[in-house]
Amino acid sequence: MMGLPLAFTEPLLLIGLVSLPVLWWLLRVMPPRPRRIEFPPTRLLFDIAPREETPSRTPWWLTALRLLAAALVIFAAAGPIWNPQVGAADSKAPLMIMLDDGWSAASHWDVRIRAADELIANAENDRRAIALVPLSEPNRDITLMPAGAARVALRQLAPKPYSIDRVETLAAVDRFLKATGDCEIAWLSDGVDTGRGEDFVAGLGKTVGDRSLTIFEGGTSSPLALVAAENAAAKMMVKVLRTDSGIAMGTVRALDQKASPIGEARYTFGPQDKETDAAFDLPVELRNDITRLEISGERSAGAVQLLDKRWRRRAIGIVSGATSETAQPLLAPTFYLTRALAPFADVRLADKGSPQQGITQFLDQKLPMIILADVGTIAPELRERLNAWVDQGGVLVRFAGPRLAQAEDDLVPVKLRKGGRTLGGSLTWEKPQHLATFAADGPFAGVAVPKDVTVSRQVLAEPDAVLATKSWASLEDGTPLVTGEHRGKGLVSLFHVSADMRWSDLPMSGTFVEMLRRVVDMSGYTSKPGPGVASEATTETVAPLHILDGFGAFGPPPATAKPLPADYRDRATSDHPPGFYGPAEGPLAVNTLASADRIAALNTASLRARHATYTNAEPQDLRGWLLSTALALFLVDAIIVAVLGGGIAALLRRRAAPAMIVLGLLFASLSPAPSRADSAADDFAMKATSQTRLAYVVTGNADVDSIVRAGMSGLTLFLAQRTALEAGDPVGIDPARDELAFFPLIYWPIVPGAPKPPQDAINKIDAYMKQGGTVLFDTRDAIEAPPGANGAAQTPGMQTLREILSSLDVPELEPVPREHVLTKTFYLLRDFPGRFVTGQTWVETLPRDEDEDSAQRPARGGDGVSPIIITSNDLAGAWAVRPDGQAMLPVTGGDTRQREFAYRAGANIVMYTLTGNYKADQVHAPALIERLGQ
Repeated sequence: MMGLPLAFTEPLLLIGLVSLPVLWWLLRVMPPRPRRIEFPPTRLLFDIAPREETPSRTPWWLTALRLLAAALVIFAAAGPIWNPQVGAADSKAPLMIMLDDGWSAASHWDVRIRAADELIANAENDRRAIALVPLSEPNRDITLMPAGAARVALRQLAPKPYSIDRVETLAAVDRFLKATGDCEIAWLSDGVDTGRGEDFVAGLGKTVGDRSLTIFEGGTSSPLALVAAENAAAKMMVKVLRTDSGIAMGTVRALDQKASPIGEARYTFGPQDKETDAAFDLPVELRNDITRLEISGERSAGAVQLLDKRWRRRAIGIVSGATSETAQPLLAPTFYLTRALAPFADVRLADKGSPQQGITQFLDQKLPMIILADVGTIAPELRERLNAWVDQGGVLVRFAGPRLAQAEDDLVPVKLRKGGRTLGGSLTWEKPQHLATFAADGPFAGVAVPKDVTVSRQVLAEPDAVLATKSWASLEDGTPLVTGEHRGKGLVSLFHVSADMRWSDLPMSGTFVEMLRRVVDMSGYTSKPGPGVASEATTETVAPLHILDGFGAFGPPPATAKPLPADYRDRATSDHPPGFYGPAEGPLAVNTLASADRIAALNTASLRARHATYTNAEPQDLRGWLLSTALALFLVDAIIVAVLGGGIAALLRRRAAPAMIVLGLLFASLSPAPSRADSAADDFAMKATSQTRLAYVVTGNADVDSIVRAGMSGLTLFLAQRTALEAGDPVGIDPARDELAFFPLIYWPIVPGAPKPPQDAINKIDAYMKQGGTVLFDTRDAIEAPPGANGAAQTPGMQTLREILSSLDVPELEPVPREHVLTKTFYLLRDFPGRFVTGQTWVETLPRDEDEDSAQRPARGGDGVSPIIITSNDLAGAWAVRPDGQAMLPVTGGDTRQREFAYRAGANIVMYTLTGNYKADQVHAPALIERLGQ
């Protein structure tokens, strides 16, 4: 209604508003206030002159008050609904729901599921069949199903972590519509065009024809995406994409392989910007550790950029055999090498001295790549070190020159002729040669061959049977320009020309930069990926290791994920979803979007369709509010009429006492109700004792509280599925205000820097623990602990916990021993992981019997349950699940079953607090039976 989320169940009743002018005319007249006359003797009555009285007019403001009350009654009768459920048009035909389920739909997936639920509910009320069509599955059979089956199928859907091609689904939709005939269509769109969007819109218009179509779009924020991460010379850059407009800002987080935060970068969108940059100004050593970039608060695979060793900036050492040219740097053989490598590598020049000293310096620094520019003879012992370094994975690149042409050296990929070949000189008939081809199976495959590069001098390779297989680039006469071969785990390459302009103009061309980039890429340490080396006829493939789901969380590879080539550089697909592939020590990253990909808003204006928006609010019936307001206005009107007519004054004079009573009752009914603290406390007690419930402390931090609430709900669901405990919904408590005795376990997340609770709350916690309750303190910062034996005690969360515990009578604590009953209450556990696995879990120290061999005791003294448990592994974060059943936060360990073990740890803790004595006795049962037998 006029852009407002308002609808009416009976809109025809709004016609009653036209009667308001008539009511205005009827309400104008108001009887005059009666005059009071004292009766004189009868004879005086004749002296009273009779006058004809006319009614006075009603004040305009009183008439307006009555009209407002009447209008409110009319509006209430029309059935106003705020945030109405907007569905397809009224129809009795079957309903087909088309659902965008690519990565761009993941950020607001629950909103789309809620909209689909509403459509299914409306269709169920009309007894219509439903067809569910996820647009990522073109080969899926489209069939009609009842509402119950449609809900089950809807819950089984999840967003895909790659871009979907909607066009491929049109054929199946067309077959279904031709077979079904009349059909109602609802398209739950994500509003993003990731490719071929115009083709789909045009094809959908032809396929739908005259059928009713409703498109759901808008009402949610634009999805964000990351592309084109580049580890530049000074900082790491990544592009942030969006489809809408307006000023916006956010944060991109950088994580390492263990999901530990490395840094954050802010980004800002201008009013019309569709893309912007986020820059991480970090040391190169930290930037090389980044394996994941993600947009904070954005839940989608497109908002994640995975990085592998190709994005690391490699430190490259350059050693020159020529005399250092400080006066004329353009003549130095390292000038063009330094400029060409600077965009994607950290270049280190050897200190002034001999080439032997420079090579030794870089070998001692363990650099992964060394370039030798016209370095001739190398000492035998240093040559052995270089050979060993190459065998272990080093990359050696050499450039020719006068010194190399006269040397005998085995640190080259091919055998060389002594001396150099001069082309175009005064003593030769040969002309300078142009670059002809790049080998199809070499690292430069796909690079455009420049026409302006000429070679005037080169070192020649001795022809042999394997020379062709080692040639990566050749001149027009067939002689090699660049050769290379693999040795052990490393690589040796030779440019048969010098690194400066003396022998060729190759260093001045852009092809030179790309060739060096490809050579660096073969070792896997460049910031921008390029084609790899295909030195063998067979292409190596790598299997999926960790795969991203549609929400950007890591999980095990699905059965549909296939191995891919080791030199794969494309975007993710259904066969190759985004994630890491290959060995864990050097995986290959596959991302949802390629570096050149961009996203745009999907234009559906050409379709003849109804448009609806998503809404996050629940529908609200406004009839009660309107009728209550109208009743209050009528009551005010009655009081005003009584005052103007003198009725109240007469009532006060004639019946003062009854009038005072009536007025007192009236004001009492209008006065606000007294505080119901006692009633609220009773309701809280009834709720807490009607079922066994777990409790958590409300910290006041909205993000922490939402995660903890979802985590306790997830643990409660796990307990209902795996144990006999069917607990109620968890309860958030305030220790200073609420009664704690109703709960067997209280989970307390520690927020670093939070103020210390008041002493009354501390006293209640102390009494609760002494009366048999257990408090589980979780600092949630195991991953932030600095290295060292006492690192866990130095985190901000642990410091805050120390302040809280300083006022509590806490018993002596110890890490959970292997034989503790807590490790055996329900599952057999060795540790208690959460989102993190490195933190320890502490419980009350129980006395040991030093004379008894502890190895023979199946459990330790279990007559009492520890009143306090301390951990830093973020248990609630691992338990937390979203409404759609997906995990809310990722886990940091490498074990794919870590989340399952976190749930098991929670089950053991709950069972320990509920049945600690019983479980301990059960563990000791064999020893007790043996003693009874004696």
